[in-house]
Amino acid sequence: MAYTNKRPGGKKRPPGVAKDTSYAAREQARREKADAQSRSFTVKEPAELLAFLLEAMSGTGRNSVKSILSHGQVRVDGIAVTRHNHELQPGQKVVVGKERAKPKAKLTGLRILHEDDDVIVVRKEAGLLSMSSSREEDNTVYRQLMGHIRLTDQHGRLFALQLLEKDASGVMLLAKNEAAKEAILEQWSNGTAKQAYTVLVEGKVKREADTVTSWLRETKTLKMYASRKEGDGLHAVLHYKLLKAASQVSLLEVTTDTNRKNQIRAQFEDIGHPIVGDKKYGSTLRNMGRLGLHVHELTFVHPTSGRTTKFETEVPKTFLALFQEN
Repeated sequence: MAYTNKRPGGKKRPPGVAKDTSYAAREQARREKADAQSRSFTVKEPAELLAFLLEAMSGTGRNSVKSILSHGQVRVDGIAVTRHNHELQPGQKVVVGKERAKPKAKLTGLRILHEDDDVIVVRKEAGLLSMSSSREEDNTVYRQLMGHIRLTDQHGRLFALQLLEKDASGVMLLAKNEAAKEAILEQWSNGTAKQAYTVLVEGKVKREADTVTSWLRETKTLKMYASRKEGDGLHAVLHYKLLKAASQVSLLEVTTDTNRKNQIRAQFEDIGHPIVGDKKYGSTLRNMGRLGLHVHELTFVHPTSGRTTKFETEVPKTFLALFQEN
């Protein structure tokens, strides 16, 4: 085969400049080729994705459009979407490419809710570590997602922005670059980024809604203790609202004004309502096999688009089962 001294696009390489054969360069060339073969559409009015594509690609059969969707060839604002009823909004860009999506890494104990160039939002199940200092521990949120992003970007990076206890569950947010990490960490500091929790505690709480204020300090055993003495540690404030009550347990919606280590666990132990399953912080009820702690809502401002973004997940069935028995 004859050698040609041309780069993609027909431009000649300057003398003495070696061809870039790195993974990043090959991926860039692949993406440019795929983009050149893509069809792009702008959404004019609200619609479901499949209906929009059937109208925009009127010369393509329904089954063919469904196949294109199922193979990950459709991207909405740069994000691959396969769901037929995905809601589109005016101004969004829909791109249909010829290249099928690469096989996904198998994820255990977590599900990706959203991914773009800056962040990944997942739902973590109870029993899965968020992160581990041990290199031998592969079954963590962080390690699994690193394997996922390295399928498409060998040099991809990941930054955990909040950690959930192993036996807790719910929405987790991770950044894919330094700029996104710094922007969202600033939001945690100033209160722009927020979480809402569903918490199952022992006993019947006395009030339908209340605010708990205390000061936290950590012992040598790494346990946090809550004190009601002003200035005796780090200031911590949480708010709760009663959702359901039974003879031995209460289901609460909880938000915090402060973002302290093990804050919710320590404060509920202090007021006499430890979280169900949390033996370290005073729980004595039967073990559910997990903590009665779940992040059901996460809100933050996207570091690139500037849009306020909210993700929600359902309450674990094990929480609700306790009320069906009573």
